[in-house]
Order: sequence, then C-alpha cells, then structure tokens
Amino acid sequence: MAHQARKRFGQHFLVDEGVIDQIVHAIRPRADDNMVEIGPGLSALTQPLLESVSRLTVVELDRDLAARLRNAWPTERLRVIEADALTVDFSTLGERLRIVGNLPYNISSPILFHLAQYADTVQDQHFMLQREVIERMVAPPGSGEYGRLSIMLQVRYDMQKLFDVPPDAFDPPPKVMSSVVRMLPLPADRRRPRSEQAFAALVTKAFAQRRKMLRRVLADWAADIDWAALGVEPTDRPEVVSPEQFMAMSDQLVEAGKLK
Repeated sequence: MAHQARKRFGQHFLVDEGVIDQIVHAIRPRADDNMVEIGPGLSALTQPLLESVSRLTVVELDRDLAARLRNAWPTERLRVIEADALTVDFSTLGERLRIVGNLPYNISSPILFHLAQYADTVQDQHFMLQREVIERMVAPPGSGEYGRLSIMLQVRYDMQKLFDVPPDAFDPPPKVMSSVVRMLPLPADRRRPRSEQAFAALVTKAFAQRRKMLRRVLADWAADIDWAALGVEPTDRPEVVSPEQFMAMSDQLVEAGKLK
C-alpha cells in the first residue's frame, strides 16, 4: 500500500534518482562509517547508503514508516530508532557520527540546534533543507540573510551550500526550493565564548530587533561594552557584527558580571 505523506510530520519524499545520486556522491559513504540518517521516509537515501555502509542507524518518527523499514532490512544491517529526532541523545550512538537526512522543514532549526550540542562526536553532517534556511546558515556578516541562525551555527561548524534541489524532485512537491548543505564541526581548539549561555543570550537579544542600533537593543548592557576594543560602533546594527565580535562582547559582559 502506498504511504500517504503526513502534513503534520512535514513529509516530502525525495523521488528524483539524479538528485539522490548527487547527494550520495557528496556524502561518499564508506563501509565502516558510523552513519545515522534522520527521517529516512520511503528509503530514497537509505537504500543507496546501505549499498555502501555495513550498518546504518535511522531515526524515524512515523510508526508506519518505521515498521516498513524494520521489515525491509535485518537488524544487523539497519537499526531503527522510532522517535522524534529532537528527543534522541545522539551521544549514545557512538563516535565520529556521519549524520544525513532530508529534514522536516517545519522543525529544521530546532533539529540543527539540538544536534549542535553533540558536534564533538560528529564527523560531518549532510542535510536537505529549505534553500532559504541554508542561505541563512552560511550568510556572511552584512548580508540580508545573516542573523541568529548564522552566528550560532558558524561558531560550531564550517558550512558549505552544495547545490539546489527543485520542488519537482519530491512527492508531494514542497512550495519552496530546497538545497543540500555540508556541515563540518570545527576542531576542539576553536575560539569559544567564556560562557555558551551568555553568548546565546546576547545573540538572541541582539537580533530580537535586528533593525535597531546595538546601543538601543542592548541598552541594559551598553555601558559595560568596550565598543572600541571590539571594533564595533554603538550605532551599528547587529547584522554587521561577526560571530567572533559577538563572542568577545559576551566575554566582556561575563567579566562585568552582567551575564553568566
């Protein structure tokens, strides 16, 4: 029986063989990879990945699709975790994870933030997402797409948009263009803020009113910021401030006792 796409799960199944080949070629799976696929759906990527890897773990929320997957492959080849990816502790899945997937567009940002906390155990990530989201992820300071998502992911990953995917590559076709992104976790010796919590709070507050000048949107903390040391003007808007400058700013506020 054909599976009916469920809107509440944001299901759009990849059906274009050419696009599938492009994605698998970009991933370059190897036999001993610790590969995890999020949202395998109707196995568009699952099947070709299993032609290369010895064993694959998949995370699938839809119980009907999870049952199909269990029936299609033996457990020694395919491990099925029937769960919402937002609830999965990826640290329990081993080291050097290679995570792939056609992520549900309605919860793509929460999934990306959830995965970021496990980046130390990840080798790489390849995801299909709404093109607009990927453009925000890789946007440089000063561009119209640059914002909170850009900063919070760029301090953790080196990211590259690989290629676009048109709506007709899916069934049912989404109303938006899609793209594929490669995400490589930055090394352990990367620049880090003194307090991850303070850094996240600062960036969230700065972009709550992104068209306002920093001295206004950060009015509660402006007197404790050494603008000159940062190379930032109080009259600048948040979209021109680099991730490194935001980290230095949050460090100043931690030192001043304004953030923890």
